[in-house]
Amino acid sequence: MHNPALYAQSMVRFTVLASGSKGNSTVVSGGRTRILVDAGLSCKELFRRMRLAGEEPETLDAIVITHEHSDHVSGLAVTARKLGIPVYFTEGTHRAWMRWLTPRRQMTYAQWIEQCRKQAAERQAEIDPDQAECEPDDPSAEVQFAAAAPEPSVDPESCSEPLAAEPPSRKEDPAWLPAVEYFQAGCPFEIGDIAVSPFTIPHDAADPVGFVFRAEGVRMAFATDLGYIPPNVKAQLKGVDLLLLESNHDLEMLRDGPYPWSVKQRVLSRVGHLSNEAAAEFLENGYDGQAAYVILAHLSESNNLPELARVTAERALNGRASLLANRLLLAAQHEFLSGISF
Repeated sequence: MHNPALYAQSMVRFTVLASGSKGNSTVVSGGRTRILVDAGLSCKELFRRMRLAGEEPETLDAIVITHEHSDHVSGLAVTARKLGIPVYFTEGTHRAWMRWLTPRRQMTYAQWIEQCRKQAAERQAEIDPDQAECEPDDPSAEVQFAAAAPEPSVDPESCSEPLAAEPPSRKEDPAWLPAVEYFQAGCPFEIGDIAVSPFTIPHDAADPVGFVFRAEGVRMAFATDLGYIPPNVKAQLKGVDLLLLESNHDLEMLRDGPYPWSVKQRVLSRVGHLSNEAAAEFLENGYDGQAAYVILAHLSESNNLPELARVTAERALNGRASLLANRLLLAAQHEFLSGISF
């Protein structure tokens, strides 16, 4: 393993803190900017692993989110609040995350009117009085308990700077964040010294994305939680210096394993997870072989073995791996992968 202290001053660094079905998080560093990709561990555990890996949590500038599933966002709110940093979502992912944190409940008409009056009073300096009447279409309908997600105007045909979304004003709201920024798949943007290119991936989430990060001329690709690798993803994964790619399950282990059949069907679907075999097929036939590092990620603890994932990928790389190119590494669930520096 690398010694984290050796890379304390590196300009570009990629550190996987955790990868798997119980939590995912990675630190991407470039120039003076530090980004946390997903926050699927508790804030306490994220900070612990960062410090062990030679990364200081207080230096983080932003959090970017791939999608709203709990193993990617469970520590998001606490971490963002603790550090006072913005969170970057697609609008669809932010909405889905808000719904996940603020489940719907039944209210009487009187309770809803009272809640609306309180919210109007709290926000009277921000909301036009004509829009604060809060009249329901159906008084008996199930209503949202917390403030609704903001609805900025987004032109889907144009790429612009990430749009700032007004966060809920009440800090007791479980979905309150210090700041929210929206981005769109296919529309590159920048966070400090790091250029971010988000791309759509096939997964059963609201608006899931992968990323290519570029800093100091180094390109690092991030592609997990995808049922297959469509042409748009293949195009994004060309010409990268580091490739983090899902190798979630062994097909036979999944079919013979403990999951209910409905879950097996989901994992095997085109919006599920990438198998060892599918990852290997890409590495053999769709990958340009340009990366210095290939990291296998999001390995299932129930339906995979690190040795199986490694040997399947090594066979696909067919001797291309060396100390200078296609060095194969495996990201783990319960320990960080020491920072890779450029």
